[in-house]
Amino acid sequence: MSPLKRYRDAAIIVTLLAVPFFVLRSNMKRPENLNAVDRTVLRIGALPQFGASAMAHGVSDIWGSYVYLVDVKADNDRLAYDNARLRENVHHLERAETENRELKRLLQLRNGTPGDAVSAQIVGKDFTEFFRVTRVVLDRGARDIRPRLPVISPDGVVGTTIHGAGDAIDVQLSVDAAFSVDVEDERTKAHGYLRGTGDPTRYACKVENVDSQDVVEVGDKLVTSGKGKFFPGGIPVARVSHVVKRELGRDQEVEATPTVDFSRLDNVLILVTPSAEDLPLEINAPSIARPTTPGARGKP
Repeated sequence: MSPLKRYRDAAIIVTLLAVPFFVLRSNMKRPENLNAVDRTVLRIGALPQFGASAMAHGVSDIWGSYVYLVDVKADNDRLAYDNARLRENVHHLERAETENRELKRLLQLRNGTPGDAVSAQIVGKDFTEFFRVTRVVLDRGARDIRPRLPVISPDGVVGTTIHGAGDAIDVQLSVDAAFSVDVEDERTKAHGYLRGTGDPTRYACKVENVDSQDVVEVGDKLVTSGKGKFFPGGIPVARVSHVVKRELGRDQEVEATPTVDFSRLDNVLILVTPSAEDLPLEINAPSIARPTTPGARGKP
């Protein structure tokens, strides 16, 4: 090893030993006893101390922020779970409230309807390609419910029972082409015979045998007349949506929309009334007397 390298190594060792010694010596003195060399040493030694302290604080802040963020994330996850659970509970409560409100309306309808009635829940629906309900299925056994019984809801006439199998029975809706019922205008008492149109694109009915002298206007409510004791009187069936007036001696052309929204129907009442075979002839197969002489008419 060359003398230069030996001197260099010795100088580095002496410096590394001397610097801590002088720094420690200066730190041990009282401030009033410090000389110029001590103050210079303290100033030089303060720089690495400040850097080390700043680094330590930075590391501490980073670690604290990381731990804080981890805690915040855990709190957020917990709050998100609690919010989701509360929203689900609110949804269940709202649904229960809606069901209770509908059942209360059904109970009021039952108390206000003469005769015997049984409640039923809709367990199935058939739809057209236009998303229109064509048939509903009730959770009542065919042994308990016979065909051709009136089916109603708080909003009005739903239809009639037709046939069943096992623990379910089908309902023919008021918009079905085979359905018919005697109705009257709630406002003017004009009579007519309502039939379903069977239109797969919309819920619609037509009202036949409406005398040209009777007053029927768009928006009028049509209710069951109670004739023949098939449906009790006063139950809403449809609202008039279109009227074409005719000259004297010809029936008016009247169209109506059912008061029941079949897509939202959940619960109904089945009126335990006489079957179709027990009903009067004019209800099973209505016959309207056509005029034989001018001015003579027959009404349903």
